Amino acid sequence: MLCACKDSSSVVEWTQCPSDRSHHVVDQQQQSCETEWDMVNTVSFKRKPYANGEGTSYHTHEKNCWAFSFTAADLRTVTVKTEGWTHLIFCLKDDTTLPTIHFHQGGCKEFMDCLQRCVHLTECPRDKTTFLVSCHNKTLSQSFENLLDDSNYGLVHKLKKDPYVATLGGFSKVTNYIFDAFRGPELEQREMPAEEEVAADILGEIIPGLEINQLEEPGFEVITRVDLGSRPEVQRGEPLSLADWLKYQDKEGRVRKVPELKERIFKGGLCHVVRREAWKFLLGYYTWNSTSEERKSLQRRKTDEYFRMKLQWKSVSEEQERRNSRLRDYKSLIEKDVNRTDRTNKFYEGLENPGLILLHDILMTYCMYDFDLGYVQGMSDLLSPILYVMENEVDAFWCFVNFMDEMHENFEEKMQGMRTQLIQLSTLLRLLDLAFWNYLEAQDSGYLYFCFRWLLIRFKRELHFQDVLRLWEVMWTGLPCQNFHLLVCCAILDSEKQKIMDRHYGFNEILKHINELSMKLDIEEILHKSEAICLQIKNCKDLPCSVSEILGLKAACDKSTLELSDYGILTPPLHTSGELVSNGHGQLSETSSNGYKVAFIS
Repeated sequence: MLCACKDSSSVVEWTQCPSDRSHHVVDQQQQSCETEWDMVNTVSFKRKPYANGEGTSYHTHEKNCWAFSFTAADLRTVTVKTEGWTHLIFCLKDDTTLPTIHFHQGGCKEFMDCLQRCVHLTECPRDKTTFLVSCHNKTLSQSFENLLDDSNYGLVHKLKKDPYVATLGGFSKVTNYIFDAFRGPELEQREMPAEEEVAADILGEIIPGLEINQLEEPGFEVITRVDLGSRPEVQRGEPLSLADWLKYQDKEGRVRKVPELKERIFKGGLCHVVRREAWKFLLGYYTWNSTSEERKSLQRRKTDEYFRMKLQWKSVSEEQERRNSRLRDYKSLIEKDVNRTDRTNKFYEGLENPGLILLHDILMTYCMYDFDLGYVQGMSDLLSPILYVMENEVDAFWCFVNFMDEMHENFEEKMQGMRTQLIQLSTLLRLLDLAFWNYLEAQDSGYLYFCFRWLLIRFKRELHFQDVLRLWEVMWTGLPCQNFHLLVCCAILDSEKQKIMDRHYGFNEILKHINELSMKLDIEEILHKSEAICLQIKNCKDLPCSVSEILGLKAACDKSTLELSDYGILTPPLHTSGELVSNGHGQLSETSSNGYKVAFIS
């Protein structure tokens, strides 16, 4: 069942290439000026034609490499799981597990209802999220295209027949409409509308930020954008001075009026002389209600703890190191990265610079603190500004530890945090500017992987060093919403979208253009626009629940489970399919279950 080829005369077997063919040639045109973070987009398939659908279990469509097909008679189980959206996993009788189908905007229940018309589903006794499949007698050979002949899917045929008339050109890709539900996990999915008379509701779910006004004139549906309202003007203030900082402390050193203080920091940042003390509070090293004496006592304890951990790797003999490959690898990678981290900054420039020695020692000690994570490329970029501000080995270490608690998922082997942030960013961008989001998707850039470096190390390589300090302290206030860094991404893209679209940039040009923005961004302009976007979203009355959850603006809908009442189960959350893998040496790759691979080459 599922999409046949366009003329229904043939299908193509689709198989993933063997794992030993994992080395891909990098197209020189895809290399940006900063080769350390280049991205390679490679899809490799073997295709084998068959006539009349014989001898195949899945296939690619000529215009969509994510499409696949299988016969209902070959289906063994269907697993229904959720993590914010619903995932369907099909397992065939030959133990083949097909690429996961994602329903980012709902529609899974309707799909399962449709599936039940040609197969019988029985809940698995051992796993309530899995259904065992048995077939009805006359519907075994019914393909997905046959299912679409059902009157409930009249709109789909209408869109396929004349998409431009049906939507006034609103969907440039609607001819591939039925294939969109089978793309990779990073893409937002389009669902199949259930009935023509409820098309407005269904398409409203498909694309947050849109509503459909059905006119009496047959054959036309006007798609209009929900008015987010005008983007408000915002005013930023001056950096908080040392005198103002001291006004927020009582005689014993406790910080008072913390919300007001955070608001001041968010609006204007901090004078450099205040940062050494204030960052310890913002990063959670000090608690806001602690006294000066309590902080001195904490510092003494933390100093002892730090040097005990430092002694662990300092006291390792050469003989021991030869037998500890992980520690040896960590040490080698740290030495390489330290020697190329912010070397133009006076704090780190020159040979035998003490700043470099401290940077090295803190990162090595962190490996003792969190040996499971150890050291991953990019962590030196996060430590460098903190050490620069603290000018103290112990304080810098514990502030870095607290920062890494927030950033930890970015550097884990499966990099689930990066995957989640990219999906959340796509959701926000689609709400704010659907036309630009569609353009990026048309250029195979809908994955937004060109924002990977922004998110991984919080714009550290995009801004001048002093601007990084300003941005980080603003974000550490937690204002004006959670995940504010995603709105910073949206603000940068908003400033660049016209140039990208007017010049008709394709995949390579978009990647090159984004990489070349490094050191050309205006931090104050970005913060102005980011805050304005946040206020604009807050003022939206019909804000999609998913956006509310991302930004933490209000009590959002509970999407952790999906009730399938017809089957009498609640499905638990499931991690996204596919993996982002780091080898610990600066090479990151993503391999999803459908064979798509993206590599970030150092």
